[in-house]
Amino acid sequence: MAPAPQAPGRPPIGDDLTALIVRLATENTSRGYQRIHGELRRLGHRVAAGTIRGILRAHRLPPAPRRAGDQTWRGFLRAHADTILACDFFHADCVTLKRACVFFVLDASNRHARVPGVTSHPTAARTTQMARNLVADPGQRAGQLRFLVRDRDSKFTGSFDAVFTSEGIEPLKIPAQCPRANAFAERWVLTARTECTDRILITGERHLRVILQEYATHYNNRRPRRSPDLRAPGDDQHVITFPVPFDRIRRHEIPGGLISQYEPAA
Repeated sequence: MAPAPQAPGRPPIGDDLTALIVRLATENTSRGYQRIHGELRRLGHRVAAGTIRGILRAHRLPPAPRRAGDQTWRGFLRAHADTILACDFFHADCVTLKRACVFFVLDASNRHARVPGVTSHPTAARTTQMARNLVADPGQRAGQLRFLVRDRDSKFTGSFDAVFTSEGIEPLKIPAQCPRANAFAERWVLTARTECTDRILITGERHLRVILQEYATHYNNRRPRRSPDLRAPGDDQHVITFPVPFDRIRRHEIPGGLISQYEPAA
């Protein structure tokens, strides 16, 4: 039986190679089809430049200049997470029927949280002063930080932004009425409320400040993350070296029995 005649033209490329071309285009938004063509040759795959251009067009990937300038906010956060700080306010109600506002800053890289201030009168001047208190003790990653993500609250004025600009950190305002754009900060608010402020009677600003400082210490140094090895940001890389005998595991309660920590007995 004679073999079936082949269709004229070049044979179609496989799905795996097509997926690789799309991957190279999405992971390298500044590279056009000619550079992708060269990269494929270095990897041992020979595909015509026109074929690559057709694949990009079929997957609705624009040319490199437009693709490079069309980065999504999610893509920006993922690409620069190691250099981003996120800040915001959240409130807590006291038993005296007063509401206290908490200003916090979160390092997006390791989720290290800091609480520079608590006040019942969050004016623009006080917010700027809390920012100064924060940069006065920048921490170990000060030289690596480049962006501060914040919302459009009127308390974040030009003087507030200037405090961070002077340290080489560029403030970025999220779109109006889009709290999810500041997802790192919003997630920390949910965690702090669920594990701390919603489970305790707060008597006033001073009490709230003490509670949150103690909780932030627990959050930064003891609370496991959904990250490699379920470690906290302040954990030693060799924090778990050998199994602790069951009779030597002790419970430590903070703050005031709200959260349990477990550690080897001395």
